[in-house]
Amino acid sequence: MAQMAQTSTSVDEVLAELAALEDPKARAINEKHGDDHGVNLGKLRALAKRLKTQHPLAIQLWDTGDTAARLVALLICRPKEFSRDELDTMLRQACIPKVQDWLVNYVVKKSKYVEELRVAWFGDPDPIVASAGWGLTSDRVVKSPEGLELSGLLDIIEARMKTAPERLQWAMNNTLAQIGIEDASLRDRAIEIGERLEVLKNYPTPPNCTSPFAPIWIKELVRRKELA
Repeated sequence: MAQMAQTSTSVDEVLAELAALEDPKARAINEKHGDDHGVNLGKLRALAKRLKTQHPLAIQLWDTGDTAARLVALLICRPKEFSRDELDTMLRQACIPKVQDWLVNYVVKKSKYVEELRVAWFGDPDPIVASAGWGLTSDRVVKSPEGLELSGLLDIIEARMKTAPERLQWAMNNTLAQIGIEDASLRDRAIEIGERLEVLKNYPTPPNCTSPFAPIWIKELVRRKELA
């Protein structure tokens, strides 16, 4: 009953709070990553924490189309209340990278439809949608690879990653690296594919961070596992 009583906050009030948090410096940083909002994510999370779970409000915030509002919506919704079709529609609306990332990781992964959606999105002709399918596939490689044809995934990566659109290419590269890290029998092949395709080979990497170039990424993570 206490949860149901928590419906006093309006969409306009949340939008007003988000507008007050708008920071030009944060916007400039976010826009470099394709995210069209200027709210510091720590402050956005604090707002969502104060609102607590309010699924009806989350739906209304999502429907505004505003990026910051959608991020709040993903933090205050009840993931298990969305139907498969609702999640599919939301993903196709989530063209902003951070929105897609939070939708997949905070909502879809908690849904009973996660595997069904992974399969459906994996081969979607829209590369943005397909990138979500590959992201979920990477997660399965790490957590529950049983039933996945990892060698077949490497075949697809080998054939398509080099020319894939950027976001899909990143997602495929992540799967390549995770296969190499998790499956010793396919490690050499994963490294060889990465070395030959050279995807993200020259990507600028901050000090003390691991390069996203798959051969380096695989070798470093395997080294850490062996030392653990």
